[in-house]
Amino acid sequence: MKEILTLPFMDVDDLRVGVFVHLDLGWMSHPFPKSNFRIGSTEQIATLRGLGLKRVRWSPPDSDPEVAAVPAARAAEAVVPMPAPASVLEASALAGPVASPVAGDGQATLRAQLVAQQESLQRCEKAFAQATHACRNVITQVSSEPARAAESARQLSDQLVQQMAGEQDLCIRLLTEAAGDKTSAHAVNVALLSLLLGRALGWGGTDMVEMGIGALLHDIGKIDVPERLRHSESHLSPSEQRVYEEHVSHGVARARKMGLSSVATLVVAQHHELGDGTGFPTRLVNERISMAARVVALVNRYDNLCNPHMMSRGLTPHEAIAQIYAQTQHKFDAVVLAAFIKMMGVYPAGSMVQLNDGRFAMVVGVNAGRPLRPRLLVHEPRVPRDEALTVDMERQPHISIRRSIKPLSLPPDAMVYLSPRQRVAYFFEPVRSLDPETEAVA
Repeated sequence: MKEILTLPFMDVDDLRVGVFVHLDLGWMSHPFPKSNFRIGSTEQIATLRGLGLKRVRWSPPDSDPEVAAVPAARAAEAVVPMPAPASVLEASALAGPVASPVAGDGQATLRAQLVAQQESLQRCEKAFAQATHACRNVITQVSSEPARAAESARQLSDQLVQQMAGEQDLCIRLLTEAAGDKTSAHAVNVALLSLLLGRALGWGGTDMVEMGIGALLHDIGKIDVPERLRHSESHLSPSEQRVYEEHVSHGVARARKMGLSSVATLVVAQHHELGDGTGFPTRLVNERISMAARVVALVNRYDNLCNPHMMSRGLTPHEAIAQIYAQTQHKFDAVVLAAFIKMMGVYPAGSMVQLNDGRFAMVVGVNAGRPLRPRLLVHEPRVPRDEALTVDMERQPHISIRRSIKPLSLPPDAMVYLSPRQRVAYFFEPVRSLDPETEAVA
């Protein structure tokens, strides 16, 4: 820190590509991933000027040689000592007289962004909790009031489809562990992602609603199977596996009693069929599997990999996508699989990653229309966890993901900070509502 405080200042108007700068601002008072970096574009210079600074510290030895020879009279200024900030929210105020024009506004903007970010997540979690509660009510009504259960499922599916309506891009948000009813989370996760995938494929109208109903009820036949046999991953004997697989026929019987449409009923009947004929119960190939069932079968597989009955066997979302593509892509419709990977991204929400600058991060949101530049929660020890703003990679072109990483491979401090989810749950919202600054103004 002492070495940084001895660096000379340069007027912002004199900045050019190749200058290595050190910002006397808190990490959350500027949009760059680090407070010290070599300027790589005129856009970064424009961003620095937009911060309202008059001058910044710079390092001649670390700058490109052709720009290091800035006239001494303009590059070497008196050094103004700056105490280390006690917290990120105090960083702007403690940046010294040079940064005083933005200190007050910077703190207010930061607080507004933090509030807007938290409110955005809370809205998604409330909506997910309402959906899982409604789904749970449907399940409890199936036996005694099948027609009413069918109508409740229709209302829930229609509501989700209506929330997705419009041309705007949607962001798939990662929720906290506490969101929603765990017993219904799988059904809602599968329904949400199936509907988002149907939307990405250009579907709409009644077929979307009916697929949503089938997705919500795809496992309804499990209420007729002994609880210990409701999951196939528990090393079942051949006879037990047959009982497990009978949940499909039980589900079809339930669907018929409920009066579900053919689209929804086929989802219940075919959600374990695979395109290569290795699925069950009737070993159909792609041409004989309904399009809605092809979508739900893929999403169901993805969610089961991320959220298995035995959580110790769970894969990260990135691992789940990679496994489906590398080992079982021939089992799913090629168009549907391609659209799913495009929608979720190579690093879906919930993935743990290491960035090109060595820091660790968790993907917390993916723009379904532009998934290659997700939103990240970055491990930054200088920033308290509850004061951390997410980083939008679309707005930070200099940030890239180096690799996926298993949660257990994280350093202990990053593990505590990022808190990887054991259970992955999603909801969605328009991308524009993720702009904390815009929401704060609104």
